[in-house]
Amino acid sequence: MKKKDDDISRRRRVTDYSVAAIEQTESYCRAHPGSPSAVRRPQLIFRGELWIAVLGPSIEEGIVGIGPTVAAALGAFDAQYTYWPGFQQLIRRARLARRSCRSPKSAPKSRGGLSGFAWLS
Repeated sequence: MKKKDDDISRRRRVTDYSVAAIEQTESYCRAHPGSPSAVRRPQLIFRGELWIAVLGPSIEEGIVGIGPTVAAALGAFDAQYTYWPGFQQLIRRARLARRSCRSPKSAPKSRGGLSGFAWLS
């Protein structure tokens, strides 16, 4: 009978962590709306005493942020995202697209391809 009680207790604990992670993620994304975490929504994993934010097929192959809180893990993820090789290519493409889409001087200027990267400015 004790095993059944342990399973129920474990499920409640996992549910509590899940609810807390969702609330903290939403709060972080509201505070940092253009950040990689807000745009890409990495998966959150709780291991031991640490939160891990990961985007990609695995921790070994993906972009990872680790911290003692959800906000710290998402902040670390944002910092690591800028070092991801694909990120630099994405920025270059966005800048090229912005240059090629520029209107004549008489027309209002457009913000173009970097609008999703407001957190960089």
